[in-house]
Amino acid sequence: MPPADQPRVIATEAALDFLAEIRQDHPDILFHQSGGCCDGSSPMCYPASEYRVGETDVKLGEIGGVPFYISGSQYAVWAHTQLIIDVVPGRGGMFSLDNGRERRFLTRSRLFSGGEACPLPPAVAQS
Repeated sequence: MPPADQPRVIATEAALDFLAEIRQDHPDILFHQSGGCCDGSSPMCYPASEYRVGETDVKLGEIGGVPFYISGSQYAVWAHTQLIIDVVPGRGGMFSLDNGRERRFLTRSRLFSGGEACPLPPAVAQS
């Protein structure tokens, strides 16, 4: 894959399967990478109609057809990093749709290397 085509956020097969399970109950959802407050720094999954995307939030991409956002300040820190959404045993964030399912989403990451980081297109801020 050419460097410019590197997505900023991807998901493991386990995460995509878990996401499909959640969408059976909640078809229209979105992700927001938590900033470390109440629920640590977990990727949080919300019904799209119940979460207001902020003016400075940045859409990193989509996983499994679900939009994935991060705050502008966090994006500045993670700009040279690919987020990899995975699933591990445990409880999800208090307000996240993975809560109560005995599995939770987890963000792993890897730094873009060499020529990958330079040609990445800018992420789009929400308006």
